[in-house]
This record gives sequence, C-alpha cells and structure tokens, in this order.
Amino acid sequence: MDTFVEKTEYEFNQRTFEYCLSILLFIFLVLVHSFFQAPIYANDILANTAITTPALIKNIGVAKGVTDTELLKSQFNERVASKYSGWNVNTVADGIKYVKMVKYYSGKPVRINIVEINETVAQDYEVKPAIASKTLPNKRTIRTIAQNTNSVAAINGGFFKPQTGVPLGTLMIDGKMVTGPIYDRVALGIFDDGYDVGRVQLDAKIVGNGQTIKIDNINQPRMLSSYILLYTRDWGAYAPASPQYGVQLRVEGNKITAASANPLSIPENGYVLVGPKSELGKLFGAEYVDISISTNPKWENVRHIISGGPYLVKNGAVFVDVNAQRLQSIGGRNPRSAIGYTKYNDLILVAVDGREGSSIGLTLYELAALMQSLGCVNAINLDGGGSTVMFVNGQIVNRPQQTGGIALSNAVVVSKKTNN
Repeated sequence: MDTFVEKTEYEFNQRTFEYCLSILLFIFLVLVHSFFQAPIYANDILANTAITTPALIKNIGVAKGVTDTELLKSQFNERVASKYSGWNVNTVADGIKYVKMVKYYSGKPVRINIVEINETVAQDYEVKPAIASKTLPNKRTIRTIAQNTNSVAAINGGFFKPQTGVPLGTLMIDGKMVTGPIYDRVALGIFDDGYDVGRVQLDAKIVGNGQTIKIDNINQPRMLSSYILLYTRDWGAYAPASPQYGVQLRVEGNKITAASANPLSIPENGYVLVGPKSELGKLFGAEYVDISISTNPKWENVRHIISGGPYLVKNGAVFVDVNAQRLQSIGGRNPRSAIGYTKYNDLILVAVDGREGSSIGLTLYELAALMQSLGCVNAINLDGGGSTVMFVNGQIVNRPQQTGGIALSNAVVVSKKTNN
C-alpha cells in the first residue's frame, strides 16, 4: 500500500508540471501572434468560419473595388467563352452574347445562331414577348417588331394563325393575358428573378346572378360552338361572330352594358363574352358580374409568358412530347427556333437554318440534344420552318427561306428598358 501511494503522488506531480508548462507555452504563442500578425476584428469572425475558393475570389474582388454586377458579368463572360470555345463570340451588350456556328449531322452542315442573355448583368435590357401591332390580327417582319420595341436582339415567337396573325397559345405581356392556351401547350414564364417552364391551362370564370360560368379561352379563334370566349381590345374593335344560337355580352366596370346575337364593339376598359345563349343567358339581368383569370401552374408574379411546343428539355433531360401537345405535323428535319434557360439563369435563344444544302436543319430530337448540350435545364420549341428568323444589332443574322424572314405575329425581343 505504501509503495502504491508514493507512485500515485509522483505521477500526479508530473502531470501537474506538464499541464502548467502547456499553459505557459500557449500564452507565449498567443503573445507572439499578437506582435507579428494583424489583429482579428469582429467583422472578420462574422464574415466566414470557412472560406471557400469562390468566397475568397469574391472577397478579393470587393477589396479591389469590384461590384457584384462586375463579378457576375465576369462569370457570365467566362461561362460563355468556355462553352463556345473555338467559335466567334460577339458581345451585343453587357450580359448579351451572340454566337454563330456550324455543326455537322450525319456528315452534313447545319448553321446555328445563338443569343445568350443574363438579365441580371444586362440591367438596361429586358426579355419579353412582343406582338406585331397594337391588335392581334396583324403581322410584321421581325426587323419591324425589333425596331418598334427598341431591341438589340429578337427571335420569332410562338405559333400563329397564318391567315390573320392571331397568336395560337398562351401569350402574356407585362402581366396582361393577351391570348390563352391551346391544347395546354408548354410555355416559358419570365419572372423578375428567373424563368419557369410548364404546360399551361387556363382557369377563368365569370360570376353573376349566383351563377359561375367557365370561360374557355381569351382572344382565340373558336374551336367548339359550346365554348365561351372572352375578347379584349387586343383582339380589335369588334368581337368575332357568335356561334349558332349564341349571344354576346359587353361588360364594362363589372356591369353588363349590352347583349346581342351580333358582333359587339369591345370597350377599352372591358371585354365581350361570346358563347351559347344557353349559358351566357344565365347572366341576363345581373346587377354585378365578377371575372377571375389565372393559370395552372399558378405562376405568381409572372411578368411575361411565351408559348410554343413541344418540350425539348425538361429538368435537364431530353423530353419531346410531340403527341401529347398535338404537334405531329412539325416533325422531320426543318429550320428550328427554341428558347431555354440554364441553372445560372442564362436565357438561350436558338435559330437553326434548314431546307438547303448548306444547312439541312434539325429534327426535334436533335434540337433537344443541342439545347441540352448548351446547358439548358428546361427548353421549349418555338414556331419554326419558314418562321425561323433571328435579329441581332440591326441585322438578320440567319438565312431564312424568305429574305428578311416572313411577316410574323409575335416575337421574343431583347429590348432596351424604358424609364417609366
């Protein structure tokens, strides 16, 4: 027992000595660090617990007076330069690039024109749809549409009725629903902070006399006599003819101001409903009517919508749903137009020439693979064939079948912002 006690006491003293020595050494190192290193401030501790390489680069940039916008611009330029290495990349404006390339499919050439936009960097510009004139039944060349909207770049937009120029499918401009969807075709929504893609359905109704009546579409040609269609001044001065056994109701300020079987004039701040009397007659005598219009998906705060079809890329994978969107007639190898966006919110516009020996065009699956290779997480087909045309810096940059391109109903433009 005595021997055991003595050994324990010796080990305790040794450990105490080592512990004290460690404390002294730690104090010495702290003093040395204080004399030879810059002081650490509270802001430094709050800034980062672990500095990653991107964060370090950003901190260096800020230290040199580089703004966030300049950093984003540099990153955008680097992405585009890397993606199109070997091709001539032209700067249209900050955040807007134009690229022209030739690729080979089955040993034959295809001319491809591409515009990439990062709206965060291109702060003086916005991407939006534009129609040919103040009313829908009109057509203009893309040069005219681009000039009228003060645009530095433009591409043809969605499908339209060739005889009249009325867009066929969802079209929203500056938050106003210009035309409704057809066959729930896919569309691209443009928001303040990015983009989304989905097959769009209309959810619209009018309530009056205790009745709720479905509205089937907005500013679209009639497909069924049973449909109830809503027409605004975007359509023109008068609503189209009523269907057999049909009626028209003019609504201004939530009041029905006229009813007739014949075409009614469309008010500036109202609309005309056209449909079967068996349904719209339920609103006769209503003191007050209320209308609601929304879409599915519920795109809250969406600024613009441009439709097309079919899908090309969905959630990063090639996805071409031609049959589901009733677009079997646009198959084969043709001139093509497309729009999509990347994980960096870079918007990509593509115009592909076709139907000639120097550029044979693409199939929809080849176009989908191209959009995927450009980094699109979602992309859709736009109107193509004779409609395919791209405008950059005052020039038609592709070679449409008709010189200058055919007259179009609508386009996607990159326009200079106006000061409101």
